Amino acid sequence: MTARALEDEARVQGLTALVTGAASARGIGRGVALRLASEGRPLALLDRDGEGLADVAEQARSAGAPIVVTARADIADEDSVDAAITRCEAEAPAIGTLVSCAGIANPAAFLDVSSTEFHRTLAVNIGGAFHLCRRVLPTMLDQQLGRIVAISSTAGQDGGGNFSKTAYAASKAGLEGLVRGLAKETAGTGVTVNAIAPANIDTDIMGGPLEGARREEFIARTPVGRLGTVDELAELVAFLTGPSGGFTTGATYNLNGGMRIG
Repeated sequence: MTARALEDEARVQGLTALVTGAASARGIGRGVALRLASEGRPLALLDRDGEGLADVAEQARSAGAPIVVTARADIADEDSVDAAITRCEAEAPAIGTLVSCAGIANPAAFLDVSSTEFHRTLAVNIGGAFHLCRRVLPTMLDQQLGRIVAISSTAGQDGGGNFSKTAYAASKAGLEGLVRGLAKETAGTGVTVNAIAPANIDTDIMGGPLEGARREEFIARTPVGRLGTVDELAELVAFLTGPSGGFTTGATYNLNGGMRIG
Protein backbone atom coordinates (compact mmCIF):
# COMPACT_ATOMS: atom_id res chain seq x y z
CA MET A 1 0.00 0.00 0.00
CA THR A 2 1.34 3.43 -0.93
CA ALA A 3 2.09 6.16 1.59
CA ARG A 4 -0.94 8.11 0.29
CA ALA A 5 -3.19 5.07 0.73
CA LEU A 6 -1.93 4.56 4.28
CA GLU A 7 -2.65 8.20 5.04
CA ASP A 8 -6.14 7.89 3.54
CA GLU A 9 -6.75 4.76 5.65
CA ALA A 10 -6.21 6.70 8.85
CA ARG A 11 -8.18 9.71 7.62
CA VAL A 12 -11.23 7.93 6.20
CA GLN A 13 -11.72 5.90 9.37
CA GLY A 14 -11.92 9.09 11.40
CA LEU A 15 -14.36 10.89 9.11
CA THR A 16 -18.11 10.50 9.36
CA ALA A 17 -19.93 7.92 7.26
CA LEU A 18 -23.36 9.19 6.20
CA VAL A 19 -25.84 6.36 5.55
CA THR A 20 -29.37 6.95 4.28
CA GLY A 21 -32.30 4.57 4.57
CA ALA A 22 -30.83 3.27 7.83
CA ALA A 23 -34.00 2.74 9.86
CA SER A 24 -35.60 -0.35 8.27
CA ALA A 25 -35.22 -3.32 10.61
CA ARG A 26 -34.27 -5.71 7.77
CA GLY A 27 -32.92 -3.19 5.30
CA ILE A 28 -29.62 -2.66 3.52
CA GLY A 29 -29.06 0.73 5.15
CA ARG A 30 -29.14 -0.69 8.66
CA GLY A 31 -26.78 -3.52 7.73
CA VAL A 32 -24.34 -1.06 6.17
CA ALA A 33 -24.50 1.24 9.19
CA LEU A 34 -23.74 -1.60 11.61
CA ARG A 35 -20.88 -2.91 9.45
CA LEU A 36 -19.23 0.53 9.34
CA ALA A 37 -19.89 0.94 13.08
CA SER A 38 -17.87 -2.24 13.67
CA GLU A 39 -14.85 -0.42 12.18
CA GLY A 40 -15.23 2.33 14.75
CA ARG A 41 -16.40 4.94 12.26
CA PRO A 42 -18.45 7.96 13.33
CA LEU A 43 -21.91 7.69 11.76
CA ALA A 44 -24.62 10.06 10.55
CA LEU A 45 -27.85 8.18 9.85
CA LEU A 46 -30.77 9.59 7.84
CA ASP A 47 -34.26 8.22 7.35
CA ARG A 48 -37.89 9.33 7.48
CA ASP A 49 -38.59 6.92 10.38
CA GLY A 50 -37.55 8.57 13.63
CA GLU A 51 -38.35 5.55 15.81
CA GLY A 52 -36.34 3.25 13.56
CA LEU A 53 -33.43 5.69 13.60
CA ALA A 54 -33.33 5.66 17.40
CA ASP A 55 -33.22 1.86 17.37
CA VAL A 56 -30.40 1.55 14.81
CA ALA A 57 -28.43 4.31 16.55
CA GLU A 58 -28.45 2.28 19.76
CA GLN A 59 -27.30 -0.80 17.86
CA ALA A 60 -24.55 1.15 16.10
CA ARG A 61 -23.16 2.46 19.39
CA SER A 62 -23.11 -1.07 20.75
CA ALA A 63 -21.33 -2.24 17.58
CA GLY A 64 -18.50 0.23 18.10
CA ALA A 65 -19.39 3.58 16.51
CA PRO A 66 -17.86 6.32 18.70
CA ILE A 67 -20.34 8.94 17.49
CA VAL A 68 -23.81 8.35 16.07
CA VAL A 69 -25.95 11.28 14.94
CA THR A 70 -29.40 10.82 13.46
CA ALA A 71 -31.71 13.11 11.53
CA ARG A 72 -35.06 12.65 9.87
CA ALA A 73 -35.08 13.57 6.20
CA ASP A 74 -37.00 13.08 2.97
CA ILE A 75 -34.16 12.69 0.47
CA ALA A 76 -36.43 13.75 -2.41
CA ASP A 77 -36.62 17.21 -0.76
CA GLU A 78 -33.39 19.20 -1.15
CA ASP A 79 -34.16 21.49 1.81
CA SER A 80 -34.84 18.48 4.03
CA VAL A 81 -31.50 16.94 3.05
CA ASP A 82 -29.65 20.19 3.66
CA ALA A 83 -31.18 20.67 7.10
CA ALA A 84 -30.50 17.08 8.15
CA ILE A 85 -26.86 17.11 7.04
CA THR A 86 -26.26 20.53 8.61
CA ARG A 87 -27.43 19.07 11.91
CA CYS A 88 -25.15 16.06 11.52
CA GLU A 89 -22.16 18.24 10.66
CA ALA A 90 -22.64 20.19 13.88
CA GLU A 91 -22.38 17.04 16.00
CA ALA A 92 -19.89 14.82 14.16
CA PRO A 93 -16.59 15.03 12.24
CA ALA A 94 -16.61 16.04 8.58
CA ILE A 95 -18.35 13.65 6.20
CA GLY A 96 -15.91 11.42 4.34
CA THR A 97 -18.27 8.67 3.19
CA LEU A 98 -21.77 8.70 1.71
CA VAL A 99 -23.72 5.48 1.27
CA SER A 100 -26.99 6.28 -0.49
CA CYS A 101 -29.25 3.34 0.39
CA ALA A 102 -32.67 4.99 0.66
CA GLY A 103 -34.99 4.16 -2.21
CA ILE A 104 -38.49 3.05 -3.09
CA ALA A 105 -39.80 0.17 -5.14
CA ASN A 106 -42.58 0.41 -7.72
CA PRO A 107 -44.32 -2.79 -8.89
CA ALA A 108 -46.84 -1.07 -11.18
CA ALA A 109 -46.79 -1.96 -14.87
CA PHE A 110 -46.04 0.90 -17.26
CA LEU A 111 -49.65 1.49 -18.34
CA ASP A 112 -50.85 1.29 -14.74
CA VAL A 113 -48.34 3.59 -13.06
CA SER A 114 -49.62 7.11 -12.52
CA SER A 115 -47.58 10.15 -13.47
CA THR A 116 -47.36 11.04 -9.78
CA GLU A 117 -46.03 7.59 -8.85
CA PHE A 118 -43.54 7.62 -11.72
CA HIS A 119 -42.10 11.01 -10.82
CA ARG A 120 -41.99 10.16 -7.11
CA THR A 121 -39.95 7.05 -7.92
CA LEU A 122 -37.47 9.15 -9.90
CA ALA A 123 -37.45 11.88 -7.25
CA VAL A 124 -36.42 9.45 -4.52
CA ASN A 125 -34.15 7.05 -6.39
CA ILE A 126 -32.28 9.54 -8.59
CA GLY A 127 -33.17 12.92 -7.11
CA GLY A 128 -32.32 11.78 -3.59
CA ALA A 129 -28.83 10.67 -4.60
CA PHE A 130 -28.38 13.94 -6.51
CA HIS A 131 -29.31 16.03 -3.46
CA LEU A 132 -27.04 14.03 -1.16
CA CYS A 133 -24.03 14.13 -3.49
CA ARG A 134 -24.42 17.85 -4.15
CA ARG A 135 -24.53 18.50 -0.42
CA VAL A 136 -21.50 16.44 0.66
CA LEU A 137 -19.23 16.74 -2.37
CA PRO A 138 -17.80 20.23 -1.62
CA THR A 139 -16.55 18.98 1.76
CA MET A 140 -15.03 15.87 0.16
CA LEU A 141 -13.27 17.95 -2.49
CA ASP A 142 -11.93 20.38 0.13
CA GLN A 143 -10.43 17.53 2.18
CA GLN A 144 -9.32 15.67 -1.00
CA LEU A 145 -10.89 12.48 0.28
CA GLY A 146 -14.34 11.00 -0.15
CA ARG A 147 -16.11 7.74 -0.80
CA ILE A 148 -19.58 7.67 -2.39
CA VAL A 149 -21.52 4.45 -2.92
CA ALA A 150 -25.04 4.37 -4.35
CA ILE A 151 -27.23 1.28 -4.02
CA SER A 152 -28.73 0.55 -7.43
CA SER A 153 -30.39 -2.66 -8.67
CA THR A 154 -30.03 -5.16 -11.49
CA ALA A 155 -33.39 -3.77 -12.61
CA GLY A 156 -31.48 -0.76 -13.94
CA GLN A 157 -29.68 -3.08 -16.35
CA ASP A 158 -32.27 -5.73 -17.25
CA GLY A 159 -35.50 -3.73 -17.03
CA GLY A 160 -36.75 -5.31 -13.81
CA GLY A 161 -39.75 -7.60 -13.53
CA ASN A 162 -39.11 -9.73 -10.44
CA PHE A 163 -41.08 -7.25 -8.37
CA SER A 164 -40.53 -3.68 -9.50
CA LYS A 165 -41.06 -2.79 -13.12
CA THR A 166 -40.40 0.04 -15.58
CA ALA A 167 -40.51 3.10 -13.31
CA TYR A 168 -38.09 1.52 -10.86
CA ALA A 169 -35.84 0.21 -13.65
CA ALA A 170 -35.67 3.68 -15.20
CA SER A 171 -34.78 5.25 -11.86
CA LYS A 172 -31.96 2.78 -11.19
CA ALA A 173 -30.56 3.07 -14.72
CA GLY A 174 -30.47 6.83 -14.20
CA LEU A 175 -28.75 6.38 -10.85
CA GLU A 176 -25.96 4.36 -12.46
CA GLY A 177 -25.53 7.08 -15.08
CA LEU A 178 -25.24 9.64 -12.29
CA VAL A 179 -22.54 7.53 -10.64
CA ARG A 180 -20.50 7.20 -13.83
CA GLY A 181 -20.75 10.89 -14.67
CA LEU A 182 -19.81 12.01 -11.18
CA ALA A 183 -16.93 9.53 -11.08
CA LYS A 184 -15.51 11.09 -14.26
CA GLU A 185 -15.87 14.61 -12.93
CA THR A 186 -14.17 13.79 -9.62
CA ALA A 187 -11.44 11.42 -10.81
CA GLY A 188 -8.06 12.45 -9.43
CA THR A 189 -9.51 14.51 -6.58
CA GLY A 190 -9.34 11.80 -3.89
CA VAL A 191 -13.09 11.16 -4.25
CA THR A 192 -14.40 7.84 -5.58
CA VAL A 193 -17.96 7.17 -6.75
CA ASN A 194 -19.33 3.66 -7.28
CA ALA A 195 -22.59 1.73 -7.38
CA ILE A 196 -23.71 -1.68 -6.18
CA ALA A 197 -26.51 -3.38 -8.13
CA PRO A 198 -27.98 -6.17 -6.01
CA ALA A 199 -30.66 -8.69 -6.91
CA ASN A 200 -32.72 -10.90 -4.62
CA ILE A 201 -31.21 -9.77 -1.33
CA ASP A 202 -33.12 -11.08 1.67
CA THR A 203 -34.81 -7.83 2.77
CA ASP A 204 -38.38 -6.55 2.90
CA ILE A 205 -38.18 -4.09 -0.01
CA MET A 206 -39.85 -6.49 -2.44
CA GLY A 207 -43.26 -6.17 -0.81
CA GLY A 208 -42.59 -7.99 2.45
CA PRO A 209 -40.47 -10.83 3.82
CA LEU A 210 -39.48 -13.57 1.40
CA GLU A 211 -41.13 -16.57 3.01
CA GLY A 212 -42.60 -19.91 2.01
CA ALA A 213 -43.34 -20.52 -1.67
CA ARG A 214 -42.41 -16.92 -2.55
CA ARG A 215 -38.96 -17.41 -1.06
CA GLU A 216 -38.46 -20.67 -2.96
CA GLU A 217 -39.51 -18.94 -6.19
CA PHE A 218 -36.88 -16.24 -5.79
CA ILE A 219 -34.22 -18.80 -4.90
CA ALA A 220 -35.10 -20.83 -7.99
CA ARG A 221 -34.44 -17.75 -10.16
CA THR A 222 -30.97 -17.29 -8.69
CA PRO A 223 -28.24 -19.39 -10.33
CA VAL A 224 -26.17 -19.81 -7.15
CA GLY A 225 -29.22 -21.34 -5.47
CA ARG A 226 -29.81 -18.96 -2.58
CA LEU A 227 -30.67 -15.37 -1.71
CA GLY A 228 -28.01 -12.79 -1.06
CA THR A 229 -27.60 -11.35 2.42
CA VAL A 230 -27.40 -7.81 3.72
CA ASP A 231 -24.10 -8.73 5.38
CA GLU A 232 -22.57 -9.64 2.00
CA LEU A 233 -23.62 -6.32 0.53
CA ALA A 234 -22.39 -4.40 3.59
CA GLU A 235 -18.99 -6.09 3.27
CA LEU A 236 -18.67 -4.79 -0.29
CA VAL A 237 -19.62 -1.30 0.90
CA ALA A 238 -16.92 -1.52 3.57
CA PHE A 239 -14.33 -2.29 0.88
CA LEU A 240 -15.44 0.49 -1.46
CA THR A 241 -15.59 3.09 1.31
CA GLY A 242 -12.26 2.13 2.83
CA PRO A 243 -8.69 2.92 1.82
CA SER A 244 -8.42 -0.16 -0.42
CA GLY A 245 -11.22 1.24 -2.57
CA GLY A 246 -9.22 4.30 -3.59
CA PHE A 247 -8.38 3.00 -7.08
CA THR A 248 -11.97 1.98 -7.89
CA THR A 249 -14.31 4.60 -9.29
CA GLY A 250 -17.16 4.68 -11.80
CA ALA A 251 -17.83 0.96 -11.32
CA THR A 252 -21.09 -0.90 -10.81
CA TYR A 253 -20.70 -4.10 -8.81
CA ASN A 254 -23.33 -6.72 -9.69
CA LEU A 255 -24.13 -8.56 -6.47
CA ASN A 256 -26.73 -10.89 -7.93
CA GLY A 257 -25.81 -14.54 -7.52
CA GLY A 258 -25.24 -14.96 -11.25
CA MET A 259 -28.59 -13.54 -12.38
CA ARG A 260 -26.82 -11.11 -14.68
CA ILE A 261 -23.36 -11.90 -16.00
CA GLY A 262 -21.36 -9.56 -18.20
